[in-house]
Amino acid sequence: MKAKELKDKFLEFFKGREHKIIPSASLIPEHDPTVLFTTAGMHPLVPYILGQKHPLGKRLANVQKCIRTGDINEVGDETHLTFFEMLGNWSLGDYFKKEAITWSFEFLTSKKLLGFDPKILNVTVFEGDKDSIRDDESANIWQSLGIPKERIYFLPKKDNWWGPAGATGPCGPCTEMFIDTGKKKCSNDCKPGCGCGKYFEIWNDVFMEYNKTSEGKYVKLAQRNVDTGMGVERTIAMLENKKSIYDTEVFKPIIDKIKALAKIKGDNKSVRIIADHIKAATFILGDELGITPSNVDQGYVLRRLIRRAIRYGKLIGIEDNFTSEIASVIIDMYKSHYNELGKNKDFIIKELDKEEDRFKKTLEDGLREFTKILKKTKNVISGKDAFILFSSYGFPLEMTKDLAKENNLTVNEKEFDEEFKRHQELSRVGSEKRFKGGLADSSIETTRLHTATHLLNEALRKIIDKEIYQMGSNITPERLRFDFRYDKKLTPEQIKAVEDEINMVVQLDLKVTKKQMTPAEAKKIGAQAMFGEKYGEKIYVYFVGDYSKEICGGPHVEHTKQVGKFKIIKEEAISAGVRRIKAIVT
Repeated sequence: MKAKELKDKFLEFFKGREHKIIPSASLIPEHDPTVLFTTAGMHPLVPYILGQKHPLGKRLANVQKCIRTGDINEVGDETHLTFFEMLGNWSLGDYFKKEAITWSFEFLTSKKLLGFDPKILNVTVFEGDKDSIRDDESANIWQSLGIPKERIYFLPKKDNWWGPAGATGPCGPCTEMFIDTGKKKCSNDCKPGCGCGKYFEIWNDVFMEYNKTSEGKYVKLAQRNVDTGMGVERTIAMLENKKSIYDTEVFKPIIDKIKALAKIKGDNKSVRIIADHIKAATFILGDELGITPSNVDQGYVLRRLIRRAIRYGKLIGIEDNFTSEIASVIIDMYKSHYNELGKNKDFIIKELDKEEDRFKKTLEDGLREFTKILKKTKNVISGKDAFILFSSYGFPLEMTKDLAKENNLTVNEKEFDEEFKRHQELSRVGSEKRFKGGLADSSIETTRLHTATHLLNEALRKIIDKEIYQMGSNITPERLRFDFRYDKKLTPEQIKAVEDEINMVVQLDLKVTKKQMTPAEAKKIGAQAMFGEKYGEKIYVYFVGDYSKEICGGPHVEHTKQVGKFKIIKEEAISAGVRRIKAIVT
């Protein structure tokens, strides 16, 4: 079964069970500032999981494009990816465990659908702890479907609890489905999740019953939700009976192109890393929010992926610029489902070429630094020097080791590992401090700031330029961040005029209302929308009096006086033609 057929079967299956099909959301999450990228289908649905009504109802399904970088060092093995597609179905306060599990079982095992033998299906459920009880209900449902007790495993929170992806937000116990590959057990304790390759995870049903607060407490949600996830690439590997996801049809054309450019025959980890990273970079660049390589936020991750791919390209002998050639293959493979890739092809190619040229200069600087290190080194390059080459000049340890070998030297790898771990720990602590809250809290602070972004969007168009349009927003309880397409720095006078305009609207105490309509109806009345965003057949338009109207998922204040006093604290460029405003309300 090809990926397209799998996706079509999945959507048709749930459409037949009264689910509305929604489009893939952007890779850049608007409603969850605790993460840089959309890591799962639930991110765009956080307001609805928390209780807001979705315009298309309580049952939804889609194919969501996702980026996860937490396992970047595992990319290139049999199962790990940075970019992947996730099949998902949701119940927003409607059906719960029985229907979700029964439908998962049917889709996996029905001969008309995926046709897996129920005898090779193993499942895990939550064993319970101080935050939630043991999930005997799910275990009993699995048994009623014919899965025997010996193939049902109770596992702890680290294995069978999903979310939140950031510090706060919706979460709950889950039940995961694994296919037994037939491989011999690695030990007597071998079970799903052990990582030896015998059990291949294929689907996860999450029962979102809780909201994790900023104090670390698990509070029951007003409604019980179901959020499921089935990775397209992993499922295709099982359906094609492939040992690795990189051996499937969703990677073969990409890997063939890389091998041709490198003039090599065999597959290896470097080839796989390049394929994964350029696919992820292509989708980030192709996203309608216009992310470009930079040293902050999503742009930093994008730059890291591209440069990591280039480094591995050099390790397998590719000397000339090559990333845009691989991106062209990826665009051709996916543009029929994700039309933004075809539409933004020129932009994707241009940015990859620019970044590759920039990195060449950095590599030259790194080689000069290596020459300096050589002069002071007798036998062994210190781990500290190797780490400087890695962190400041982008040299992977493998490249430094190769250069050292050519000069009859070795590298202190143990010391390098210690430096690397120390750096990781500092990064983790910094990240936790930075992403300490978000819209998932549904706090009054984030609600006020969310409405303020609508006022800012309209004020910029009225005061500065009616052609300005929003490129993205990010909200924490402390501030809002608003990105917009404009090619000039705002003057102090313009910034004050925008602030005065917003504060005037706030003092008018206009009523904030919402109406449900189709995207076409919203366009007809002139409602603002996120540039290039894909919408379902029904959406909400929020009206701030007669001042602004904008497609949005909320939440919002009821009257503008509740926003408070608006103040811009920073205005800056983040990439060519894109500005960023940071603001607060008091």
